[in-house]
Amino acid sequence: LRSFTRASGVRAALGQPSQYLSGNATTRPSPHYGARFVDTRCPPPTMLSEEFYSSICGPPITANTAVSKDVGIYAHTLSPSYAVKSTLKKSATPANCLAVSDSHVFAAQHEKSQVHVYSRSRGIQETTVTFPERIRSLALIDDVLALGTSEGRLMLWETCTGRQLTTPPCHVQAVSCLAVTPHHILTGSEDSNIHVWTLSRLLELNASIESEPDRTLSNHRAAITSLAISPSVNPGTNICVSSSKDKTCIIWNYQTGEVLRTLLFPAAPLCVSMDPCARAVFVSSENRSLYLVELLGEKPLIGPNSAESSSTVVQVNSPIGVADEDAGPASCLALNYDGTTVLSGHTKGKILQWQLAENGHPTELTDLNASVTNLVFPPLLQAPRSTKPAAVIKPTQAERQYTFTSQLSTSLKQETRFAKMLNGFGLPNDMLESAVLSFQEAQAQPITEDEDTQRQTDELWEIINEQRALQKLTMQRYVEAKSSHT
Repeated sequence: LRSFTRASGVRAALGQPSQYLSGNATTRPSPHYGARFVDTRCPPPTMLSEEFYSSICGPPITANTAVSKDVGIYAHTLSPSYAVKSTLKKSATPANCLAVSDSHVFAAQHEKSQVHVYSRSRGIQETTVTFPERIRSLALIDDVLALGTSEGRLMLWETCTGRQLTTPPCHVQAVSCLAVTPHHILTGSEDSNIHVWTLSRLLELNASIESEPDRTLSNHRAAITSLAISPSVNPGTNICVSSSKDKTCIIWNYQTGEVLRTLLFPAAPLCVSMDPCARAVFVSSENRSLYLVELLGEKPLIGPNSAESSSTVVQVNSPIGVADEDAGPASCLALNYDGTTVLSGHTKGKILQWQLAENGHPTELTDLNASVTNLVFPPLLQAPRSTKPAAVIKPTQAERQYTFTSQLSTSLKQETRFAKMLNGFGLPNDMLESAVLSFQEAQAQPITEDEDTQRQTDELWEIINEQRALQKLTMQRYVEAKSSHT
């Protein structure tokens, strides 16, 4: 089958017609006797498409009848070709208030304490969740939704149980942005501070423990505008980047609280994004510029190979591009999965795609006719899970026995040996190990007959011996009788 497919691919690459490129079963003539036979061919592999979500907030910029006034969230396809895939209605989502899972979309509402929950598969609003305080930011960690409030609190909602946790107001102003990993949550606030939290401590069932941050990062002198965090779980490479209205971005090791480098910009940075491999930082500023700062280039800014001290401030003056005036400054940034495409959402409704070259001019993807506040790439390939959420459970603060509600995504029946061999590549390891062990045991032990065969042989020999003894006794009596007559 692989040779069959490979030959078809070579024909296609050479520009030759191939009968094997279709995904349907067809018939073709045989060179022998004019017979016909059926080719049942596998369909060609489906190309993965890159998708992203965007949200808008605020009134329409122009009286454009081509854009629906009811739509608040858009699902886009970026590659292989750009298109608007679907839309979600009745939402006004401010910056840092959109999160996407493999099954749902969570959107906090502007100046409200509500979060709209949409089903991705059905494309409709599934429910509305109301919280005690207005929501200013949110982020998703697996099945836990983290929310920053206008009162400086951090709230956690377990979407599969409905359990809700709330920290004390550790920030004196609103939590304007969040950054998360599977183990940590970072909260940035308008009070210029950043708190680092351990997720496992926050989710402990002991409600008597007052949750406090592990540490506070407090080198900024103005409100925090954005946070970006690397996916690394190594304590030595736990890097995050914060941007502030004081015109600086600071690169931190959030596990130790150490300042690794400070970047100074000509204008206040509004949003920041990090390369998936933590090699570079992208920053958009109030003057419509997009900056690219390489962390590990020819002259590394961080790490043991850095030639300068971490206390040395780096002046960043050269952007890779500047958006047109009719686009306005970028209010959100997003990188695709391999870090080769940068998207920016702007206050005047445009979504731009940037080329990673100096003085490169961006390409306009679309105009949503309202301020673009969020750009989010949903998970491309999810790790295999034995369960999936059937529906979200609304949060409750009342103490009760929490019930985990989920749907089994795998069969409970154990896979047969034949199915394992059929679906596997080559011979399974357990089969090879069993064969090797059988050869080793055959060499270590002498070959013996089967127990049942040995038992039958013994019984036959016993009968033969009895017959021989009977024959011998008969001959003795015959001889004795004959001698007595004579």
